[in-house]
Amino acid sequence: MFKTAISRRHLLKGVASASAAYALPASAGLSGDPWLVADAIVARLQRPLRFPQRDFSVITYGAATCQTRKVQAWASHDDQELLATPVEGAHDCYAAFKAAIEACSKAGGGRVIIPKGNWYCAGPIVLRSNVHLHLKSGAHIFFSQKPEHYAKYGDHDCGANGKLTLSRWQSNDCLNYSSMIYAYNEHNIALTGEDWSAVLDGQGGMPFDREGECWWSWKGKNRTINAVSQNTVPGTRAGQLSQVTPNPLNRPLAQVAPWLTEDERKLIEGSGSKWSHDENYLPALSEANVPLHQRVFGKGHYLRPSMIHLVGCTNVLLEGYHVINTPFWQHHPVHCRNLVIRKVHAESLGPNSDGFDPEGCDHVLVDQCTFDTGDDCIAIKAGKNRDTQFGPSQNIVIQNCIMQSGHGAVTLGSEMAGGIENVFARDLVFENAHWQDNPLNTAIRLKTNMNRGGYLRHFYLKNISIPNGVQISPSFYASLPGSPIASRTVATAAGAVVTFDCDYTPTADTVRIRPPQVSDVHISNVKVGNISKGGKNGSCYQAIVILGPVASDYNGAQPMPAVLPVRRVTIKDCDFGNPVHAEQPIYLYNVEGLKLENVHIGGQRHDANLSA
Repeated sequence: MFKTAISRRHLLKGVASASAAYALPASAGLSGDPWLVADAIVARLQRPLRFPQRDFSVITYGAATCQTRKVQAWASHDDQELLATPVEGAHDCYAAFKAAIEACSKAGGGRVIIPKGNWYCAGPIVLRSNVHLHLKSGAHIFFSQKPEHYAKYGDHDCGANGKLTLSRWQSNDCLNYSSMIYAYNEHNIALTGEDWSAVLDGQGGMPFDREGECWWSWKGKNRTINAVSQNTVPGTRAGQLSQVTPNPLNRPLAQVAPWLTEDERKLIEGSGSKWSHDENYLPALSEANVPLHQRVFGKGHYLRPSMIHLVGCTNVLLEGYHVINTPFWQHHPVHCRNLVIRKVHAESLGPNSDGFDPEGCDHVLVDQCTFDTGDDCIAIKAGKNRDTQFGPSQNIVIQNCIMQSGHGAVTLGSEMAGGIENVFARDLVFENAHWQDNPLNTAIRLKTNMNRGGYLRHFYLKNISIPNGVQISPSFYASLPGSPIASRTVATAAGAVVTFDCDYTPTADTVRIRPPQVSDVHISNVKVGNISKGGKNGSCYQAIVILGPVASDYNGAQPMPAVLPVRRVTIKDCDFGNPVHAEQPIYLYNVEGLKLENVHIGGQRHDANLSA
């Protein structure tokens, strides 16, 4: 089936070789001022990358601009618009872009220039070491919206599934469609735009057939529980296959993982046919320790690729461009070191359009970016199920950014099995300008559960302005049968300013054997404004929701591991405005030692040590 044999060992070996010369020490202890650690991370990452002073224009290698036409397409979960797309028969610049990058790399590096104009690319742009890909003002790359174009050029020939690339989908390793921009095991790379008129367009909502199906249709039935928006799945129709429908290509675990005992197999597959849905089948393969080379998706499957996917890269700069309409996550660096994303406008309002998702990364700076997303603006990840070989995400600074719509402004998880630590967020504006019809669901968000597990520790936030509050209506989560928490009573999905959800979508995971640990979180100087809507005036539904791990969810072997409460959380010098749920502005479960200092909620000051 494969013309190129690969394995998890191969993946690990390749990544290790890229970063060995740039081994990064763990940050010093945080017993002193933690913001000095943040300053040191920023200082380290502000050193400019250097490239040879030579330019390679894509025009020299055969690239040509194209004409566009307007087509009715999806601009978000719920809205259609007339959007520009290349005319039929437009010149494909894939080969020219590749040739320019390869020539630059062969010469020892330099800058590849994409001039002003509309460019059509029916395949991935693969970045190489010491290459700086730069878009001039007015350069607009339209990436083909046809999935088959991202199963043509990968390094791994998977037969009928196509030529695929090593990737991660929602934090599980797999062979899948290539991302639009991809790099594996590269060093000293840059992707930049001259300004925000330099556009990378994933055409996620652009139909790729006469039936109106598009990348976003593959989301299938929308699980998002949002009281205000995102009620539609773009381009879906009765009987359409998606990531949440049974896929007959997915063989039972008894065949692909014969080493499992019957009890192990039943635990992983759960009841019914949900195990055969693509979005469940991949994590099931991880739980079953199925080797990477057997986790083949691509053609015939419905796992959308991220837009910009960098794996095992060191010394990376992403700067100055505007990314729109991405099929899935907008930026997904995995196991990268020394990465800066600066002055990027990340704007995609479709399903799962997270703005920036660093995973298993060390030393990351997010600076002066603007996010307007159909999912989390920033979501820090660290592996899922058994795919934790890249370790924690750590030493990350987020500063001077603006967030608009999204599920969470600064989010950690939900895929965090490898752990998250030493994260610093400061001087941010969660503007929420679209509060009327597409509000920011929650501002500061942690997501994990008894499946995702992992740990979060040493998370610091300060100087956060939220002038238009967050969603003022609640969106509740569904608990498991037997839970001490009644289903649809806790607003973890939307409505709180600070949300720690350690029981995130528990009904979605059949294996629940890894209690998460959350501790040492410090939040200060958060100011939340009020808005008036639907006859209600408020800043949020509730100010703080902390739902710690729920021990009754555990379904593994006995004795059960310790299920620890959320510990050592400090919130100080904050004003949360006027929660709509004034009679219960704070919800706590399995929390130990929440310290409130000079915290104003509904005009009242709170100084307290709370446990529940």
